[in-house]
Amino acid sequence: MAGSPGTGKTTLALAMAAIVTKGGTWPDGSRMKKPGGVLIWSSEDDPADTLVPRLMAAGADLRRIHFAQAVANENGELQPFDPARDMHLLSERLAEMQDANLLIVDPIVSAVSGDAHRVNDVRRNLQDLVNVAAAHRCAVLGISHFAKGTRGASPAERVIGSQAFVALARMVLVAGKDEAAERRILARAKSNISPDDGGVSYSIELVEAGVGITASRIVWGELIQGTAREILGDVEHEEDQEERTERDEAADFLRSMLEDGPASVKVIKSDAAGAGYSWRTIERAKRELGVEARKAGMKEGWVWVLPAEVRHEDDEPRHSLNGGGLREPWRSSRKARVCGQAKTAVSKEEREDRHSGGSGVVRLKSADDDAEDEV
Repeated sequence: MAGSPGTGKTTLALAMAAIVTKGGTWPDGSRMKKPGGVLIWSSEDDPADTLVPRLMAAGADLRRIHFAQAVANENGELQPFDPARDMHLLSERLAEMQDANLLIVDPIVSAVSGDAHRVNDVRRNLQDLVNVAAAHRCAVLGISHFAKGTRGASPAERVIGSQAFVALARMVLVAGKDEAAERRILARAKSNISPDDGGVSYSIELVEAGVGITASRIVWGELIQGTAREILGDVEHEEDQEERTERDEAADFLRSMLEDGPASVKVIKSDAAGAGYSWRTIERAKRELGVEARKAGMKEGWVWVLPAEVRHEDDEPRHSLNGGGLREPWRSSRKARVCGQAKTAVSKEEREDRHSGGSGVVRLKSADDDAEDEV
């Protein structure tokens, strides 16, 4: 699933996750046969202060939601999930779930350990991911962006990076937005298993997801007829006067990468190059938006963060948690395994300190019933 900045791609994916966990109804009226589990592998968003509140707003069954964020090595140190090294751990996690129906990878480029613009690197890494999912009869939804300067082109060809991302996918979904009317659409650009046209409109609203917690969620609209190119063309109007400058487009691109939280400079450089932006242009956009650079740690390197006032001006409603959220990786309950299961969103004041004995357990206090859960 790919789209322009501001279309709410992650929120769309979480809406789909909620349908799976509840055994709910899809926008076209078809219904899940039974509820299933969802594993979310996100390298951009924090579960506690971003993903879980949105899942709550969507009505997801959090007992069926699990996250893959980091891996604890033999010394108990957390390391980022590496697809080249840790794919077997992902398989183990899916096996432990037993009811896994959907694996969300956000962004899908994080599943590629090599060059995301080289066909062979993309095919090799994605095939490993497909093999793992097939072994557990689990669908995979990968999230991506549109490349720069591709408006009006074939929707499937607008996906950032190597065309192997599109070629290997059984279905390609594209999201677009009418800036003036605040109308958003999700359309089918490719399908090997069903018709490859049609779509659905949707909007994003801000709701109260719990005590002191507000979050954005998807509201599905009417079904739309036509090809993806036609549907996108209806909402992506060409500007009649001055065309947007490269810096304007780069600022939108950078804002979309940072709107949900910090992103590593390494990931930003890779995605920007894939979208066709020079690093100098991205750095100018950084200064224009007032983006802050912060040292995340010796291993993690530098990250960029949007200032609060810029994040609040974004088109997509933001959620908030009273007292802030957890920004640290969630630890696994045993060494060298992918972590953890979603329980609830919590404030910092409700978090207990980690035990010093290396147990790797984070205790979270429930926002609704004051019960303590282990994640």
